[in-house]
Amino acid sequence: MLHPFLQQILQLWRQDILGECLAFSKRRKATVSFLDPDDKAASGFGVSGDHGPKSSEVYGFVGSITTVVATVIFFVWAYVPENWLQAIGIFYYPNKYWALAVPTYAMVTILLALLFYVGLNFMSTSPPTSLNTIFDEFSREPSTFIPSREGDEQPIEPISDIGINKINDLMFKNVK
Repeated sequence: MLHPFLQQILQLWRQDILGECLAFSKRRKATVSFLDPDDKAASGFGVSGDHGPKSSEVYGFVGSITTVVATVIFFVWAYVPENWLQAIGIFYYPNKYWALAVPTYAMVTILLALLFYVGLNFMSTSPPTSLNTIFDEFSREPSTFIPSREGDEQPIEPISDIGINKINDLMFKNVK
C-alpha cells in the first residue's frame, strides 16, 4: 500500500511511458528482418555468428547492479527514521536491531573462521623440532654436475632441496 502521492506519480509515469511507446510505433513503420547466423556472405565479413555479451558478463553486470541496489536499500532502511518510512507508505520492515546485529555477526563469523583455519594448520603440521620439517619422502639431494669445458653452455640443474647445513652456513657464517 503506497502513499496516494506516490501512486499518482507512478500513474503519470506509466501514462508517459506508454504514450511515448505508442507514439514511436505510429511514427515509424518498423520492418523486422532476421539474418541467418550461418550466412557469412550476408554480413560481408567472415566473422562468427556469436555476437552479444557473454553470460558471465551479464551475470556480473546484474550482480553488480543488484549489490548496489541492495546496499542502498539497506542504508535507507538503517538510517531513515521510522516515521519517514511510514509517511511514504512503507509499514513492514525488519527491526532496526538487525541493521547492527547482522554485520556484527558476519564480522565475528569471519574472524572465527580465520582463527579456526590457522588452528587447523597448526594441528596438521609437524612440530618445529621434528625432522619431518627438514626431510620427507619427497626430499631431493642436489645432483653433482661437472662441466666439460669452461666456455660451454651449462644446462639448468634439476630441481632439488638445499640442505639445512648449507642454509646455516650461508645465513650464519659470519655471526659469532
